[in-house]
Amino acid sequence: MKIDAIKQVYLIGIGGIGMSGLARYFAHLGCVVNGYDRKETELTKKLVSEGIVISYVDEVDTLDPIFSCSNEETLIIFTPAIPKDSKIKHFLEAVGHTLHKRSEVLGIISESRFTIGVAGTHGKTTTSTMVAHILKDSGFDCSAFLGGISSNYDTNVLYGNNNVVVVEADEYDRSFLTLHPNIAIVTSADADHLDIYGDAGQLLASFQMYLDRVVDGGTRIVKKGLPFDGEISYSGHEVADVYASHVHVRDGEFYFDYISGTTKIVDIHLGLPGTHNVENAVAAITVARILGIEDDKIKSALTNFKGVKRRFEYIVRNQSAIYIDDYAHHPEELRAFLSSMRKLYPNKKLTVVFQPHLFTRTRDFIDGFAEVLSMADRLLLMEIYPARELPIEGVNSSWLLSKITAPEKAIVTAEEVLAIAKTEKLELLVTVGAGDIDKLVKPLKEIIEHA
Repeated sequence: MKIDAIKQVYLIGIGGIGMSGLARYFAHLGCVVNGYDRKETELTKKLVSEGIVISYVDEVDTLDPIFSCSNEETLIIFTPAIPKDSKIKHFLEAVGHTLHKRSEVLGIISESRFTIGVAGTHGKTTTSTMVAHILKDSGFDCSAFLGGISSNYDTNVLYGNNNVVVVEADEYDRSFLTLHPNIAIVTSADADHLDIYGDAGQLLASFQMYLDRVVDGGTRIVKKGLPFDGEISYSGHEVADVYASHVHVRDGEFYFDYISGTTKIVDIHLGLPGTHNVENAVAAITVARILGIEDDKIKSALTNFKGVKRRFEYIVRNQSAIYIDDYAHHPEELRAFLSSMRKLYPNKKLTVVFQPHLFTRTRDFIDGFAEVLSMADRLLLMEIYPARELPIEGVNSSWLLSKITAPEKAIVTAEEVLAIAKTEKLELLVTVGAGDIDKLVKPLKEIIEHA
């Protein structure tokens, strides 16, 4: 496949965060871009406003005739999350199109570029966005394919004028094994996606394969404690090749020093809260210094870094109430997030609204979820968001709730969450999860701001 020859692109599952990034990339190149997704979202509405045509009906007659025959100017991209019986998918295959996974296309795009890949079961979206922001803000520049919407740029794809590309390297379905990174970061490798990998050993083996794909002369930056070899180890809380020191909260903001051998960058102000984000920043700083970016430009970029939508995102922040939304959906992500909440607001009553994501993940990590959710003063637990899965007998939110020891706890619907917000003062509220819990953000914001 020759990217330069492509004139029209169809994406099956265009509404996904990764797929939408490719849609925007090809539209930026001047291609005709169409796609299908099963439901309209804020993201698909944004794509339509940018000139991309989207259908929400899985019917062949919704296809533009330009996609009815295969040729070298047409590219079809699909996500593995699309059902196998998709009518559009079957038709496009039947007329001779070769269907490409998002990861395959991303691998081809990045193949001829200096690629910075950021992998990890959690932390990769914030870290890759942080790296891209430092490169942009400092004037070094880059292109980037991100797994979330950057709050600084209000998009998940950035276009640069040099040969450098930052890529969120996704371990799901082993997608990151299409990349050939010059610099590779691994932020974490906790057991996850066991429905794909089977066991933690296979997941670790896949991460090692990713690191093995680093080009000759490249650099592997690996979080200290992970079972992988790398040129540079990093940490946010202990001595490593590069690490954070003197981490503290000042006026509700995080500050730290960056240590690399005898080099020290002091009193770095991080625009995004969280001890886990300090650790992400250590990795991002290390990339920037490898590329020769000056320390004062790095500090400036981190101060004005606004983070990623749904990653420790402040929705309401005033004297009477604080409301934060986060994407955390694995026990270790939740632990990092809730621990940071406790450090920032030790004297406030913490109300957590959590929506579990996937039956298999809930089943596989039930005790871990129960432990970290017990950190809440009050837990409002929603039913499991199934995504691509069918229910598993006995795996439900009632089972999870029975293991949680939070002082106050209940299973709630979305409507009940809104009713509670209307009738009670919630001084410190967080909504957490990777399903459709984000639909609560706007109405909760409205209720809290007008309370």
